[in-house]
Amino acid sequence: MNKSFKVALTTLGCKLNFSETSTISRQFYNEGYNIVKFDEFSDIYIINTCSVTENADKQFKTLVSKVLKINSEAFIVAIGCYAQLKPEELALVNGVDLVLGSKEKFKILDYLNDLSKNNIGEIHSCEIGETDFYKSSYSIGDRTRSFLKVQDGCDYKCTYCTIPLARGISRSDTLSNIISSAESISKSGIKEIVLTGVNIGDYGKGEFGQKKHENTFLELINELDKLKNISRIRISSIEPNLLSNEIIHFVANSRKFVPHFHIPLQSGSNDILKLMSRRYKIELYKERIMYIKSLMPNACIGADVIVGFPGETDELFMETYKFIHSLDIAYLHVFSYSERDNTKAAGFSNVVPKQIRSKRSKMLRSLSVKMRRNFYSNQLGTKKTVLFESENKKGFIHGFSENYIRVKSPWRKNLVDSIVNCDLKEISEDGYVTTGSLEKLVKV
Repeated sequence: MNKSFKVALTTLGCKLNFSETSTISRQFYNEGYNIVKFDEFSDIYIINTCSVTENADKQFKTLVSKVLKINSEAFIVAIGCYAQLKPEELALVNGVDLVLGSKEKFKILDYLNDLSKNNIGEIHSCEIGETDFYKSSYSIGDRTRSFLKVQDGCDYKCTYCTIPLARGISRSDTLSNIISSAESISKSGIKEIVLTGVNIGDYGKGEFGQKKHENTFLELINELDKLKNISRIRISSIEPNLLSNEIIHFVANSRKFVPHFHIPLQSGSNDILKLMSRRYKIELYKERIMYIKSLMPNACIGADVIVGFPGETDELFMETYKFIHSLDIAYLHVFSYSERDNTKAAGFSNVVPKQIRSKRSKMLRSLSVKMRRNFYSNQLGTKKTVLFESENKKGFIHGFSENYIRVKSPWRKNLVDSIVNCDLKEISEDGYVTTGSLEKLVKV
């Protein structure tokens, strides 16, 4: 095939998907293809799909329609979780030419010998039980931060979740491979690494069903903390039952790891957590929050919450609302429950009407806005280190503090991709914190 062809890639869903998209992009680049932005004219468009919510499914079809308006003859490839779960459904979407499952997506170059448009998308998708290998992945050159994949798949059986069906069993990269990838990232000049995976606290399980923990997550972060040319390391999302006090204590005393935790809650009702087959109760969750705050009072803590799960009465929802309100956390990621095929919850009775799900979602999103503003207000007048990004947005440069406060400052080119000591001044109308004086750049 003509390697001068243009290739455009985009990602739906999580940081893990983004790390894999970036790795696949490098495969094309190393073979001599021209990588272009997704909204530009291209010969090949690759969409890394998500299946967590119904909205992600709709986003895929919208992207395909946009691509066809740019180039009606473009060769369109669907990869990722949705492509593994519903390959036949994606293959029937007008314009889709190729669908690759979880195992096949990393061999995408082998499937592009013929770029002729197909009436129905060609499918190459394995049984999920065959997805027991591990592919190292990390993003580089795409954003200010690098997303480093350390783990994939999940052995948990939450009743609402399709991820084990899309990504297979829990398995991890070797410690030596992760350190090697992190060193490659550091050589590129990137200053922050975000550790990502499906269930990163379960780190240590090997490939091909080997369940022996060669190394624990605590051992992994101990080794990463020794990296010389990385200023920050951030843990993306970790289950409360796997976030041990030892991990929290380590982060509190770390040279590299920042005081920011994202801990999925899903419900503040033990009755609903039981129906979801979650592996903790709200009492343990609250203990984790309190221990973090006892060691790191300025830590930012976020949570995922699902509203409208089958059986969630008004009373049980208010249990969740009041429980969250009692926590010293900074923000929520709120999801309205979506029925997903082949999950146990899809057959549950006491279905919550969608309009009620929507109402509850709005209530928690409103609470999240208030919690974030309260957290930001408590940080005003303090000095934080901010990693600024590269985009000039209406005369401002934006970034995040070590404890995940969204900060903006008047545009200065020399701040791009730099870590700067900033005084947090006030909260602007758009929800960012503005800066006072800026001190010299922090050397990496």
